[in-house]
Amino acid sequence: MDHPGSTAEIVDVCTFYRFARIENPEEVRQRLLAEGEQCQLRGTVLLGLEGINSTLCGRRESLEQFLDTVRRIPGFGDLTAKFSRAAADNQVFHRLKVRVKEEIVTLGVLGVDPSKRTGTHVSAERWNDLLDDPDVVVIDTRNRYECEIGTFPGALQPDTGSFREFPDWVKTHLDPDKHLRIAMFCTGGIRCEKASAFMLESGFAEVFHLDGGILRYLETVAPDDNRWAGECFVFDQRVSVDPSLGEGEFSQCFACRRPVSAAEREHPDYREGVSCPNCAGTFTETQLAAFTERRRQVVLAEQRGERHIGQKQLPGKKTATPN
Repeated sequence: MDHPGSTAEIVDVCTFYRFARIENPEEVRQRLLAEGEQCQLRGTVLLGLEGINSTLCGRRESLEQFLDTVRRIPGFGDLTAKFSRAAADNQVFHRLKVRVKEEIVTLGVLGVDPSKRTGTHVSAERWNDLLDDPDVVVIDTRNRYECEIGTFPGALQPDTGSFREFPDWVKTHLDPDKHLRIAMFCTGGIRCEKASAFMLESGFAEVFHLDGGILRYLETVAPDDNRWAGECFVFDQRVSVDPSLGEGEFSQCFACRRPVSAAEREHPDYREGVSCPNCAGTFTETQLAAFTERRRQVVLAEQRGERHIGQKQLPGKKTATPN
């Protein structure tokens, strides 16, 4: 994706998802890949029988053109998307990836079908009412490293390493006969929507989830009414956004993929591109040597005025995705 001249200061970032049956995801993958390449978009599109999940960046008119193509898929005609902006020199994503997966967000529980039944969608404007209701159990369905940099005060945090761990946490910490009203939230809405389907299948009677997630809440709710505390982790090169949806202060550790604060970057265990206080001492010498060499290549590319896209992660160290 080339932005004319290097004078462009920002790019548009588009996120969307929809749980709706796709009968031929591989055929749809080929169509969307061709459209995304023609529109010069970058980012990730995940497809599966249960629907679509995507974050893309590019020119606004190109993103809208791509969305029109998605909306022509049966069941996606009224698809909506969230837009934000990022610094052009960040680029947000380096490439376009369109992939078919068994689940577009991995819960790991058979039989959960959000296209058939989910909890009650709650608008950003009404979300504060649930936060204030003492009879409602509010749950942050995100992973621990996301919760650590920001959340809604008072929300339960399952302390999960991945979304796959959420069902077991529910089984050990919640009781359908005692916890009668549940409200959940996540970054963009997809995890809490799928979690709401799981909760209903598990016997919980009244389940709510924040429509559009934290990002829509931050976009919609006036600053004086905004209850969000901290920053919000996002799954792209921005790492985090602040309550005004501007780029946040966090960077990301290349080794463990966790967000790293300004204070942590001053810690003796922080080595840019190699390790951070969260993961120092957990890698082999071979892994550290690979991280160090990658960092060296990044610096050399910067000195040449180029961008180093990087190499594949070592086995077991994946780029953060909303799972």
